[in-house]
Amino acid sequence: MPTGVAVAIPPGYAGLVLPRSGHAARHGVGLVNAPGLIDAGYRGEIRVLLINHGDEVVTFERGDRVAQLVITPVPAVVWREVAELPVSERGAGGFGSTGR
Repeated sequence: MPTGVAVAIPPGYAGLVLPRSGHAARHGVGLVNAPGLIDAGYRGEIRVLLINHGDEVVTFERGDRVAQLVITPVPAVVWREVAELPVSERGAGGFGSTGR
């Protein structure tokens, strides 16, 4: 869905497009790729990929708030290959391994 909004996110930051909880709670509408990532170098229109998990047709009008944008710092990371990772309390436990 086109938003009509474009932003210039500064270097060292990224934009995260997040769903609005009210749309999800009332209508079952969310974002397909939440969060959507906007790189600092992107200068085009922000678009949101909405999905309706509800049973009713939901329509939006120009100016409706369909998502929210959070600007967050992205640290510069230097990757280093290692033979093995340090031990942690969780270890390699995957989905559901931390309890309920």
